[in-house]
Amino acid sequence: MTSPLPGVIGVHHIGVSVPDLGKARRFYIDILGGVEEVAPLEWADNPFIDAVVGLEGSAARQFFCRLGNCQIEVFEYAAPKQAPQDPSRGVNEYGYTHFAIQVEDVAAVHERIVAAGLPVHTPPALEAISTDADGVKHGYTGTYCRDFFGNVFEILEIHQQDEIRPI
Repeated sequence: MTSPLPGVIGVHHIGVSVPDLGKARRFYIDILGGVEEVAPLEWADNPFIDAVVGLEGSAARQFFCRLGNCQIEVFEYAAPKQAPQDPSRGVNEYGYTHFAIQVEDVAAVHERIVAAGLPVHTPPALEAISTDADGVKHGYTGTYCRDFFGNVFEILEIHQQDEIRPI
């Protein structure tokens, strides 16, 4: 068994590249309720950032928003140009496939996502959550959804049970 890396505190953020920053802002802030805590950033002709991101001649705008205990960093690159994203890319393809957000009321979040016109793979199985005689909820449910660009995210409602741990 390997030991944890020294000093690792946790996941700071997840980065997502999108073709339309304004539309992404609507998704992450207006629909999901993300909170911007730092000023947005943009760059061009910056050799240091080019070296960090591994892209010569990069130019981009971005914003950070907090969703509960994690931040999402959203980029729109003006350079270098990229091929259009396949909005139905399978979650079985190599690479990062999705991020998951734990919510208090998956039915309400699902309704909000559908009302915004976003694709949902299947409705969450609400019957998987039960309430015992003491009013304590048990079980979990969730589903995969897609943002305006086809990026996959998962919504989860998790209560006391052994199959998956809540945050």
